Amino acid sequence: MAVKHILMIAGDFVEDYEIMVPFQILLMVGHKVDVVSPEKKAGEKIATAIHDFEGHQTYTEKPGHNFMLNATYSNVQADDYDALVIPGGRAPEHLGTNESVLNLVRAFANANKPIAAICHGPQLLAAANVISGRKVSAYPACRAEIIVAGAQYQAIAIDGAVTDGKLVTAPAWPAHPAWMSQFLKVLGSKIEA
Repeated sequence: MAVKHILMIAGDFVEDYEIMVPFQILLMVGHKVDVVSPEKKAGEKIATAIHDFEGHQTYTEKPGHNFMLNATYSNVQADDYDALVIPGGRAPEHLGTNESVLNLVRAFANANKPIAAICHGPQLLAAANVISGRKVSAYPACRAEIIVAGAQYQAIAIDGAVTDGKLVTAPAWPAHPAWMSQFLKVLGSKIEA
């Protein structure tokens, strides 16, 4: 299997499971993953939040773990990476106001590189205007943004995922097995028992 160099972009109050679990999965299978956040350097931390489904009309939020970044945002360029991962939580909302982040996301999309986004992660894709005409899943609260961005919102089970070309999206962290499995296929990763 060819090792892929993957960029993961996140920010404060990223969903804890949606940054840590895919980070560990991708490392476990042998890929190199750099996790960055605007205005932060390798060794600095971002705050995470744990979103849970406890029978309310929407998810609840609790403090998560601090996540230590392993790369410096100002050093990254899409040309240096094979793929992009965008975890959810509240981070995509504020990342979508940063023009350098939007330009970075556009560079991955324009180069037709694999992109995986989960939960609120597709908000960043919508803000970058790179999902028009695509089939996209996201947390249901993001449905309107996905549609306004010109994508075809896919209302699927919370543990499902959608692949449209090299774009893999999912509604929330219960989808990790389906989301990462589909993303690994897009990356050309082959795992043998």
